[in-house]
Amino acid sequence: MGYKILAINPGSTSTKIAVFEDHKQVFTHTIRHSSEELSGFEKIADQYEFRKEAILKTLSDNGISINELSVIVGRGGLLKPIQSGVYEVNERMIEDLTIGVSGEHASNLGGLIAANLAKESIGCRAYIADPVVVDELEPVARVSGHPLLPKVSIFHALNQKAIAKMYAHSEGKRYEDLNLIVAHLGGGVSVGVHKNGKVVDVNNALNGEGPFSPERSGTLPAYALAELCFSGKYTLSQVKKMITGEGGLVAHLGTNSFNEVEKRVSEGDEHFTLLSDAFGYNVAKAIGAAAAVLSGNVDAVLLTGGIAYNTKLMEKISDMVKFISPVKIYPGEDEMAALAMNGLAVITGEDSPSVYL
Repeated sequence: MGYKILAINPGSTSTKIAVFEDHKQVFTHTIRHSSEELSGFEKIADQYEFRKEAILKTLSDNGISINELSVIVGRGGLLKPIQSGVYEVNERMIEDLTIGVSGEHASNLGGLIAANLAKESIGCRAYIADPVVVDELEPVARVSGHPLLPKVSIFHALNQKAIAKMYAHSEGKRYEDLNLIVAHLGGGVSVGVHKNGKVVDVNNALNGEGPFSPERSGTLPAYALAELCFSGKYTLSQVKKMITGEGGLVAHLGTNSFNEVEKRVSEGDEHFTLLSDAFGYNVAKAIGAAAAVLSGNVDAVLLTGGIAYNTKLMEKISDMVKFISPVKIYPGEDEMAALAMNGLAVITGEDSPSVYL
């Protein structure tokens, strides 16, 4: 009998869980949380007990005992900037996830729930892996146009790292020996420069930088944004929502669904076509800029995320950047498998956990 691993990935209105036996997924379920259920919680951390009990009930209803588990891996939240890797959940991490040291996000609950379930089980350890705050930026990449506003690394580290390693394995090479550009195209967009195993440059995919996405504005004209902020027409909260949550395609088209965009494009809608083209244009432009970081020495460009299922759009982006290097497409994002495989690597001794300080 192999190792049994529980992966936990809390989202804003759902909690995804999956159980793996070694490399094989044997159970998966998405627990939905209604707005009414969540409205009673003032802070994200306050949802901890509610979500934990929902996970325990789902596991029990499906005949899975936490005492069967060897390791639990939660989605890492908005911690302090850290290096890529697997981290055992310790008291310092629990404290920072609870107070939201770098901001409140549902993913903060992943490590908290994992740690508590591990304590209640027999011989189980709790970890997180490659949270969004992974920071491997080179010093020159941190400098912005004003010292009060340094560049911050927040991106889809878990999926970007997993896809980059998957590509390296398929080529019979080590991830650490390759120069790659990985573009994650989902609710947010991040374009990462992977140089010899480290993401040395990447846009802040959460708080307004890089290409716009279905829900995020990306980079905006700074002078015009400053005037808008002080116009008296909008509150700080409203402006933040324009940047994250109600920006991008939502602002332009009233939808965050690229399936809807693709449908309207196929029907000949000129406005939807323009926005789809602009999305691809901005992603390709960001990939071109990323290639400059590597002086054009790029082994491959990898396109991933939910939007990568849009074949025609991927063809357009590929046509614009294929002069740089071969382009490979990995539709979707298997974050549950990525979490589980990081946990398996630790328990089998293939990898060693880092310490969160």
